[in-house]
Amino acid sequence: MTSMDQSAMSEAAREIEKLMGLHPKGFDLSLERITRLLDVLGNPHQKLPPVIHVAGTNGKGSVTAFCRALLEAGGYSVHVHTSPHLVNWHERYRIGVKGGRGQLVDDAVFADVLRRIAKANDGQKITVFEILTAATFLLFAEHPADVAVIEVGLGGRFDATNVISDPAVSVIMPISLDHQPYLGDRVELIAAEKAGIMKSGHPVVIGHQEYDAALDVLISTAERLRCPTAVFGQDFSAHEEYGKLVYQDEFGLADLPLPRLPGRHQYGNAAAAIRAVKAAGLAVTDAMMEQAMASGEWPGRLQRLTEGELMAHAPERAEIWVDGGHNPGAGEVIAEAMANFEERQPRPLFLIIGMINTKDPIGYFKAFAGLAEKVYCVPIRGSEAMIDPVILANAAYDAGLIAEPMSSVVEALDAIKALAVPNSPAPRILIGGSLYLVGDVLADNGTPPR
Repeated sequence: MTSMDQSAMSEAAREIEKLMGLHPKGFDLSLERITRLLDVLGNPHQKLPPVIHVAGTNGKGSVTAFCRALLEAGGYSVHVHTSPHLVNWHERYRIGVKGGRGQLVDDAVFADVLRRIAKANDGQKITVFEILTAATFLLFAEHPADVAVIEVGLGGRFDATNVISDPAVSVIMPISLDHQPYLGDRVELIAAEKAGIMKSGHPVVIGHQEYDAALDVLISTAERLRCPTAVFGQDFSAHEEYGKLVYQDEFGLADLPLPRLPGRHQYGNAAAAIRAVKAAGLAVTDAMMEQAMASGEWPGRLQRLTEGELMAHAPERAEIWVDGGHNPGAGEVIAEAMANFEERQPRPLFLIIGMINTKDPIGYFKAFAGLAEKVYCVPIRGSEAMIDPVILANAAYDAGLIAEPMSSVVEALDAIKALAVPNSPAPRILIGGSLYLVGDVLADNGTPPR
């Protein structure tokens, strides 16, 4: 299956636009609508290959990327569902290829599936996300593969993907505060929602949890459902030693290369992926693990831009990173990665940040106090929910940072360029605060995910 042509608006994107006009955005969280629709479609969610089902506030995407890299290194064909997308809707659906790298869904195939779903739905009440989830199940049921890795959209319990009744393994990654209006304002409430993907008697892997309250909820839910459980820090672990990643679980120990994905938080993500694939009953060899560490990729998450149209606006030899992390937990993780970079190679750090109004900007910015020279706050294109750059700059100021509103990422890069001092280290620039902003940046830069 070939990737779509990026040049014009794709056929599938036009179909989605039509659906957007027909169906409302907001809705009560429930599985009734998706269950009804899937029933009309012949219940494709019951015809999937073994499913690795992944939930959590942070780290879902990285674990999904490591699972895919690990399985593809073993020659397995792997379907992957992620959300949201950064530039094109097609990124949500990677179709497994036997003995090779999975490919983003072909545009004509995707458009056909969307039309069939719209016809089956017959104008009934539904959300576009539910239609897109139904598309996951149809695509993954109709194209053979050895494994499907499916990332939860929102929450867990009432997420549209949670019609999967017999996962090969459920994986719950770090839980912190996010989406409070939907999931609750305490970590234990959010943990209870995420734990909704656990199914009675089916294996569960619990990734590194910062909050004991969240961990307690997850473990007690798994015990109640009699799920075989592996918990990070108890049953499996990973740490750096002499420039290697040491992975350990009840089956043994492996000395691996450090993950290609930067940041210490990726050690725990890689470990959870290895343990999840084992829990799913699939063989994992040292060679597979070594290859996965070297090949794992996850666009828009501490991704370094090394080419593209935006580079001309930045100072010469500047390091530019993009990251879509948007909550205080993600802020801490990204700030730690930036501090580690600084330790290895000192450079002045500048932030270019855009955020939407459901997030906690002060909590995010606090992580960078004392680390960043200055924050440039920018709008997010086409988003009604964006925080006005002036208000965002005030939030950065309240978190102890120097901040200035800007009209665009290009204007912010030009401003940093104007500050560059000859013969001194070129700056390190982090663009982030929202996956929507990162999507805009990758599109403008001409480097969408492939």
